[in-house]
Amino acid sequence: MRLPDFEAWAIFATVVEQRSFSGAARALGLSKATVSKAITRLEAHLGASLFHRTSRTLSLTETGRALAPRAQRILNEAVCAEEEASDAASAPKGLVKLAAPMTFGLQRVAPAIADFMADHPDIVIDLCLDDKRIDLVEQGIDVALRIAQLPDSSLRARRLCPISMHVVASSAYLERHGRPAHPAELAEHRCILYANSETWRFVGRGGEEVVVKPSGPLRSSSGEAMLPALRAGLGISTLPDFIVDPDLEQGSLEAVLADWQAPPIALHLVTPPNPLRPARVEALIRFLVARFSVRG
Repeated sequence: MRLPDFEAWAIFATVVEQRSFSGAARALGLSKATVSKAITRLEAHLGASLFHRTSRTLSLTETGRALAPRAQRILNEAVCAEEEASDAASAPKGLVKLAAPMTFGLQRVAPAIADFMADHPDIVIDLCLDDKRIDLVEQGIDVALRIAQLPDSSLRARRLCPISMHVVASSAYLERHGRPAHPAELAEHRCILYANSETWRFVGRGGEEVVVKPSGPLRSSSGEAMLPALRAGLGISTLPDFIVDPDLEQGSLEAVLADWQAPPIALHLVTPPNPLRPARVEALIRFLVARFSVRG
């Protein structure tokens, strides 16, 4: 029986994570030639190309994209085995890549990570803050925090806490344009939108459902970037509680349509499908669950 080329599979997983042969070579402490030879060896064994290569870009082929999660599992399982053998669980160390939304990440995650690092000085955190949805496997992300209604996927997700949405505007805007009494009226208002938001959905206390197609003068991928326009009375929007609660408390914005609720969303902790994770990743997951979970 011919054994699999485990070294080549691990190098392939690292190239995918680092998105370059040079990056993988640096991460693994190998020469770029060694990395290239390992990928060529694996491709020859598989009888298929794993990457599209040009002088400037490197991208996965369909075969490479299909095999990347398996390669990552091979690498993760080996790392977990070595960490368990060396009793690394008692003092986890190494790099963990964490992704989170921009505003929530700045307000809540960054302070939490500071506390985590104080208790785990040997763990290095690579914190990626971005409101765009990213591919965890392709980007080599160990843990992600996402605020959404999550669709079915191969990822492993754990619901941590609910997030409330509020329809908000300034008093100046409401005086000029009127206070909507029903969600359908929002179609006639100047709405400030998330860049990927095509419709707003609401449910009334009696169970009535309303879908609105909003339009307006500003779209943004960041909820926090909408706040100056809202405070200036330039529109009306729907935003999560952690963004607008300070403005609601200070009175710079007002909540409207209190009898209507947007579909429930929540903060989720998401990980790649592989159930085996290094001790350092497990330590961060336990910390985030304890920090952000709502029980009861």
